[in-house]
Amino acid sequence: MRLSIEKLIYGGDGLARLPANEHGRGKAVFVPFVLPGEEVEAALTEERPGFARANVERMLQPSAARIEARCPYFGSCGGCHYQHTDYQHQLEIKAAILNENLRRIAKIELDQELQQVHASPPWNYRNRARLKVQHSPEFAIGYYKFNSHELLPIERCPISSPLINRAIVELYARRREGKIGECVQELELFADSKDSALLVSAFCPRDASAPAVGESIEALRQALPAAVGVVGFESRPGRTPLQENSALEKISASGEEQLTYEAEGARYRVSAGSFFQVNRHLLGHLVELATGGLSGELALDLYAGVGLFSVALARSFAQVIAVEPSQTAHADLRHNCSANVKAVRSTTEQYLEKAAGKVRADIVVVDPPRSGLGMRVARSVGELGARQIVYVSCDPATLARDLASLLAAGYRIQKAHLVDLFPQTYHLESVFHLGRSS
Repeated sequence: MRLSIEKLIYGGDGLARLPANEHGRGKAVFVPFVLPGEEVEAALTEERPGFARANVERMLQPSAARIEARCPYFGSCGGCHYQHTDYQHQLEIKAAILNENLRRIAKIELDQELQQVHASPPWNYRNRARLKVQHSPEFAIGYYKFNSHELLPIERCPISSPLINRAIVELYARRREGKIGECVQELELFADSKDSALLVSAFCPRDASAPAVGESIEALRQALPAAVGVVGFESRPGRTPLQENSALEKISASGEEQLTYEAEGARYRVSAGSFFQVNRHLLGHLVELATGGLSGELALDLYAGVGLFSVALARSFAQVIAVEPSQTAHADLRHNCSANVKAVRSTTEQYLEKAAGKVRADIVVVDPPRSGLGMRVARSVGELGARQIVYVSCDPATLARDLASLLAAGYRIQKAHLVDLFPQTYHLESVFHLGRSS
């Protein structure tokens, strides 16, 4: 069928519509790897009561903004979504998507004078890559193919750092020598701020023997000269290891289990299994956008992780309370922060229940996972009565939902930053500063 692409939506797809019928406008159709204004011939791949999905069979009228993708795997790999247009256009698409979500979900018409867009170098920006490993019928490293759980072997990744790309080459070379054990199912490569050292996490099945895992871990460390250490974890199919409050089961380790990462004049210990932002170019800028110019007696840092924002807040607040549920990240948080930071191991929801009516923070910083705050936490944050809230978001839909609740509690948007931590992909980060209405 012939489809006209109206716009791009969060998730990377283009939105088109089936022909109108007696019930009104046609059903929404989601089409990947297209651009607004394009005319395509497409085949339906899925149809449900409320929407359909389709793949492009033939490009009938391409956008003037369409370019040749830089990566040979683009379109087959599930990692990138926007390589078929230039970087400036990607930023415009993301700004439009952010504003559309605010308008549709929260009925917020953002004053454009409040909104700033912060670009990243568009290539080699990732300091972390999670790779699938295949041992037979032949060795391969890669990502899942688009919309599947089938491995797409790769030999390089243009959005990952140069050190990570060198490590991929080294892994292929050492496997040909029989140096990588078959119990390794996934690898996560984490590069430091100088792109000179790697911390490697290897994921092995539950039934793998400890000696086999130990041998594989040691072999991986020998295979990668830049690796300061390799830590083996038990695989958990269907779950990402960095999900909030998920405890990884460590099996074995060789060398260091942490990496030191420098950003915005601070040194962070980041252990294997701890969450840390992936854009090696904008990390310090993100910290400055979230915490710069803030000062007072007490700052509350919720979803604190290893202390990315807590460390900066501690310089200008008499006390910081940092809340983090993960055991591994909480240990890093305590290590990274100064004496005026109180590290609390708790979920945000549990902490706010206990803190209700007892904590009077000047500033509250929230950096939740993609699921956002949720109604209960958003209400509790609003009831703290802080003069300012800084919301760091990685999902525009949950951001919009939570902002609606916070605005209803008497806050207003003072500043809005779109920080492009994820070029070539649909993911976008934003930082919103909210102040109490007078």
